[in-house]
Amino acid sequence: MKKGILTFVLVFTVFALQAQRNVDRTNFRAGINGGLVIGDFSDAYSLNLGVDLYHHWGVSKALDIGVTTGFFNAFGEKQTISAGGVAIETEFANVQFLPVGASFRVYPGKNVGFKFGGDVGYAVGINEGNEGALYYRPSLGIDLRQGTSELNISYFAVSDDITFSSVLLGYLFLF
Repeated sequence: MKKGILTFVLVFTVFALQAQRNVDRTNFRAGINGGLVIGDFSDAYSLNLGVDLYHHWGVSKALDIGVTTGFFNAFGEKQTISAGGVAIETEFANVQFLPVGASFRVYPGKNVGFKFGGDVGYAVGINEGNEGALYYRPSLGIDLRQGTSELNISYFAVSDDITFSSVLLGYLFLF
């Protein structure tokens, strides 16, 4: 599975590099994100912070494709479990991922400043005991300050047998 995802990302990257020759729009975006852990892990983790890096090439006026990476850290919580009059305090270690994947953005109208898209790839587990898994991240974004920055909201999920998911709010700078 890991080899298949890595092969997909590499083929997509080659396609994106070829597309750069056809359309002169290219951009690099970098920014930060933060959010809340939801779903199966919301009791053990609540907040997360991350860094996003994107490089997109314009395939057409309505479509950009590219590659993405970054860093994702979910902060572990302390929990007290009581059983039979005995209280045991447990602290969960932070969960960290390094996502690597393919990315696309669709611009539905001319000069709208709104976009939607997604990322898909593999999230490499950084912390001990975290092997990583397939990740996907649908997103919605709006350009700010005449297209020099972007505010976006996204759903970040790393899925194997179980899903680690989070809702994120991000701010990206266009370079």
